Amino acid sequence: MENKNTLLEVKDLKMHFPIEEGVIIRRKVGYIRAVDGIEFELGEGETLGLVGESGCGKSTTARCVAQLHKPTTGSVLLEGQNLCTSSKVDLLKARMDMQMVFQDPYASLNPRMTAGNIIAEPLQIFKQRGVLNIGSKEIVEKVEMLMEKVGLSRFFRNRYPHEFSGGQRQRIGVARALALDPKIILADEPVSALDVSIQSQILNLLADFQREMNLSYLFIAHDLAVIQHISDRIAVMYLGKIMETSDSEELYKNPLHPYTEALLSAVPIPDPEIERARKRIILTGDVPSPDTERHSCYFYDRCPKKMDKCAEAVPRLEDVGGGHKVACFLHHDSTE
Repeated sequence: MENKNTLLEVKDLKMHFPIEEGVIIRRKVGYIRAVDGIEFELGEGETLGLVGESGCGKSTTARCVAQLHKPTTGSVLLEGQNLCTSSKVDLLKARMDMQMVFQDPYASLNPRMTAGNIIAEPLQIFKQRGVLNIGSKEIVEKVEMLMEKVGLSRFFRNRYPHEFSGGQRQRIGVARALALDPKIILADEPVSALDVSIQSQILNLLADFQREMNLSYLFIAHDLAVIQHISDRIAVMYLGKIMETSDSEELYKNPLHPYTEALLSAVPIPDPEIERARKRIILTGDVPSPDTERHSCYFYDRCPKKMDKCAEAVPRLEDVGGGHKVACFLHHDSTE
């Protein structure tokens, strides 16, 4: 990664949820392969956009990185520390450097806590565990400072979540994530539940904090326009696998994977003449069930450009030049 120190490194990450049957005696009959062997890196001050259809494993990836789900296999390295094998004490300390902003601003805030207490909660937890040395007065001052920084009056700190709009609630969520001065924010579709005008405000707010605090973002979304606006690099995910990664500008100009091409063809262009002239790629069939182990290309069932070799092996994610990686036999011949 050029000119950027790698903060987060994910290697061969898998998250398989067991399928159980039986009423009295429960037994495992299979697994849902939500994340099925992915890898990526996140540099200092960088935004990596993770994009794909609903159900492809984006949110599960973020939760595995944060260790809210314990991955089935693989490693999550935060500045060289493997979070998957860390003790509870070491993991607690690591979480100061990595916080989450959740998708739903209505469900992610405790309705029985005031805005001030919600933002102060991370500080209180780390103070009680002896990780953070901070006084009660300092906590109040920091909460008020954070509220002002995210665009909320400090006089609102005694209000409850139901007294705020959706956009204001998400600002509270952002303030809570920033309370511990983290290095990385895992943003799980933080604007998808908001109106378009409010989306731009939250995105600009996140961009301002990135410049000010040199934050790194793993930004998850299914809106390609949002991803293009905020991301330095983009990873395209399908059925628990990463199909393509590249710089944002390069990906939009030169998509290589058929799935990426189909996604980009669905993005509306604000020029009526160009929009009418361009060809939309319509994918046939449904997304396969993730409960089956696959020995062919994960996109094989829906790919308009599939070849015989695609049914015989899983293509690896390989660099085809300039840091542009793609998992497709159209562009390389490696197999797993």
